[in-house]
Amino acid sequence: MRSSECQKRPSFKCAGYMRLFSRLFLQLVCFSTISIVSSFMTPADYAELHRFPKTTPKPRAEFPRWLRDITKLKSWPGEYPPYIESAKVDLSGIPIGPQYKLGNACDYGSNICSFNCDDCLGPNDIMHCGELVQSFDDGPNEETTQLISYFNQAQKKVSFFVVGLQVLAYPDIFQSEYLSGHFVASHSYSHVYLPSLTNRKIAAQFQWSIWAMNATANVIPRYFRPPYGGLDNRVRAIAAKFGLTPIVWDLDTDDWCMITNSRTADEVYADVKQWVEDNQTGIILEHDLTQETVTVGIEISKILGNRNRTVTADCKIPGAPWYA
Repeated sequence: MRSSECQKRPSFKCAGYMRLFSRLFLQLVCFSTISIVSSFMTPADYAELHRFPKTTPKPRAEFPRWLRDITKLKSWPGEYPPYIESAKVDLSGIPIGPQYKLGNACDYGSNICSFNCDDCLGPNDIMHCGELVQSFDDGPNEETTQLISYFNQAQKKVSFFVVGLQVLAYPDIFQSEYLSGHFVASHSYSHVYLPSLTNRKIAAQFQWSIWAMNATANVIPRYFRPPYGGLDNRVRAIAAKFGLTPIVWDLDTDDWCMITNSRTADEVYADVKQWVEDNQTGIILEHDLTQETVTVGIEISKILGNRNRTVTADCKIPGAPWYA
């Protein structure tokens, strides 16, 4: 349920800047182990260094005949797919720009309503839930099967925000997520920072992520999560053209920092236990990216116990459709 409580959550501009600084500082720390000696990584460098996938995975999903007819292409495109004109999608009313890199959103003031800058929310954005709920980004990957197996055995449903190219690389795993009754939504086609793109390239990210999910599991998503939290009024307006509602987060595990050994599993667990002890509620950001993050995700579920739900079970009106 997108209630007034969601809109009234504290997100004062000062607090928002502090939260942004904290996020960027931790991201800098996370990458300190791979930074060049004596060099300083600016926030603008973060998106490039953490771009996912690092190497474009080879699609294993079939490129269906109906999509060949629509696109006039013979195979799935790479990281930056072309936008295919559609009579159902009119981009003419979408403002052009501003385009900016991660870390520069605050340069454009409050008019663009950037989630990166001060947690600014649009009227339909989903950021907070009445329970502690787990959500996983950047999959599916081979390790995702462990999450599916665990949650199915535990009779719990969770939320997966999937990257289109990963769906195509692991179509059977994505099908398993969906057929097991878990909530699946778009995380773009190739995990790029959307505000840095032109309108047509943003539209292509939505268009091809939808086609990837539809071609592999007959799913047309109604929700999406922007990579790196790259969400502003321009991105919202283009997403709406595809019937997509944004879902972000308000509790971040920063679990991906374990990849560079700059955050430990115990530190993640301590944060989650504190959230439980403080009776906090909200959407928890996690990743089914590596064995480490998947193992941590399973342990977090055990810490949460029966509190864990999908993001739409408590954020939207019960019974609202997940898919078109």
